[in-house]
Amino acid sequence: MMTTSRLEAFSDGVLAIVITIMVLELKLPHGDSLKDLQPLIPTIISYLLSFIFVGVYWNNHHHLWQAAEHVNGRILWANLHLLFWISLFPFTTGWLGENFNSTIPVALYGLVLFMASLAWYILTKLVIKHEGIDSPVGIAFKNDYKTVATMVIYALAIAAAFYEPWISMAIYALVAALWVVPDKRIEKMI
Repeated sequence: MMTTSRLEAFSDGVLAIVITIMVLELKLPHGDSLKDLQPLIPTIISYLLSFIFVGVYWNNHHHLWQAAEHVNGRILWANLHLLFWISLFPFTTGWLGENFNSTIPVALYGLVLFMASLAWYILTKLVIKHEGIDSPVGIAFKNDYKTVATMVIYALAIAAAFYEPWISMAIYALVAALWVVPDKRIEKMI
């Protein structure tokens, strides 16, 4: 049986690279006053929001592998599926920062968030299947309403982008605020 250590190390490296790419997309202001930062506010907001989402995934990912004991090939692929969607954060973050109130960039940002959430859900279900429903992970994620509700909220936010993109942005910020507090379900189990 494979332990979780290599999966954790690889995932930590990918998440660190994602954050690095996102911060490299931040451009310097043209000038030396606070007023010169004003055109960069949408880019800074999109970076901050995405940084929070990466942090949420890193935190929950860390907790998941503290509770799980082993992985298999399906779990490795599911983890790569999650990392794929997270690796798109820099692209959608950059496009969103350049087009903060535009329908397609806002909707695509939400689609990537939705797919990452779906990938997380699949990953946890495969870990439960592998570890057992009576395992710490199985007990912690027995009824994962928070992730399911998040996916529904993301779907609504994507649709809202075609009506008013700023509504979607407010919804994304709300989801980030809901998840910024570490998930205590796993902490209680370990």
